[in-house]
Amino acid sequence: MSSPKVVVGFKKGVMLTLAGIFFVLGVLGAFLPGLPATPFLILTSFFLIRTSPSLNAKLRNSRLFGPILTDWEDYGGVRKNVKVKAIVVVAISVGLTIYFGPPILWLRWLIAGLAFVGVLVIYRLPTPVETPSSSEGDAV
Repeated sequence: MSSPKVVVGFKKGVMLTLAGIFFVLGVLGAFLPGLPATPFLILTSFFLIRTSPSLNAKLRNSRLFGPILTDWEDYGGVRKNVKVKAIVVVAISVGLTIYFGPPILWLRWLIAGLAFVGVLVIYRLPTPVETPSSSEGDAV
């Protein structure tokens, strides 16, 4: 598969800005419940490959995020064990947030609802048809 044509000018600036925004959201998603990291990292890579292939290569070679992107680009999905870990992290952190958070009923429902959407997004991501041979990259 050939790489897409690299854009220039104003379009490049807009796409680099979007890549930056999605990267920040992806990093936050790795640590915050209810915000999945993988879709944002895929969007980051989508924009970087069209604006800065060298930055995309660095992202893809990163220890934390690279394996997720490699699985997506090479195998067409996110490994089942990565999905399970992500859903468990969301469930535990949201459960703790609701338990220890303020006793405001509508806020608890909102947190639970957003977490449900996040889990649904994680669950609906495709799982690779081919199983990647390496066990690296189980980052959430």
